[in-house]
Formats: sequence, structure tokens, C-alpha cells
Amino acid sequence: MYTYKYPHPAVTADCIVFACQNEKTQVLLIKRGSEPCKDMWALPGGFMNIDESAEEAAIRELKEETGIDVKEVTQVGAYSKVDRDPRERVITIAFYTVIDNPVKAVGQDDAKQAEWFTLDNLPTLAFDHSEILSAAIGMLNKNK
Repeated sequence: MYTYKYPHPAVTADCIVFACQNEKTQVLLIKRGSEPCKDMWALPGGFMNIDESAEEAAIRELKEETGIDVKEVTQVGAYSKVDRDPRERVITIAFYTVIDNPVKAVGQDDAKQAEWFTLDNLPTLAFDHSEILSAAIGMLNKNK
């Protein structure tokens, strides 16, 4: 494997899951179990492994953190503000998917809780996840 002489950013993938119940769109969020932003709500996601695509990372992280397994995701965008993560320089690639019903989700791995929220009752989100979620909602509404 090649190593670089200069620092480079880490890459993460986030997976936004939408479902509809009683005519209301819901989104799945996780409560973070560790710092930074411990005990804050966030989008499921995490660091990409060296041997996987961003799509594969988003799907894997979703399953690891919530127990929900999806097959396909659609890219929302890349988010790269220099200070978006206090740990290090992190670029995230965000994806979304839509499932039929808000199935039971269980916080696992570094997510201490997983819960469905209606879009009109969202908690404050960690990092820049509100911005990412807004973009995903815009794409969802455009594709209805």
C-alpha cells in the first residue's frame, strides 16, 4: 500500500432512512454512544473501510448501528467543511434510502439508541447532520 508524505482526510458515509406511516414521513436517527457529540442524535454512519465503496460503507454502518439491512442507496452529496468533525479532517458522503414501514431498529455498535422521528418533530442533530438531512428531504420531495 502506498503512503503519502502529506496528511489526508478520513472519509465517512452516512445513511438516511425514510419511511412513511399514517401519511407522515419519518427518518431514522441514532443516539451517539461515544464522543464527540455523545448522547446527541445523528444520522447512522461511520468511517469507510479501505476495501469498500462509499455505498457499501453506508449500508454496512446502517446495519451495524441499527440492525436494518438495505440493498440500495442514493447519493445525496459530499460534505467537506474543514471543521465539520472535531476529531480530524473528515469528508462524508451521504446517502438516502426509502423503506415501506418504520421497522423496529435497535441501537447497536457505537449507537446507544435508534429511533424513528417524524420530520416535524426532529431533535437537534450532531455535526452538520441537519444540513445533510435537509438536502435528503429535498431530494425525497423532488422524487415523489
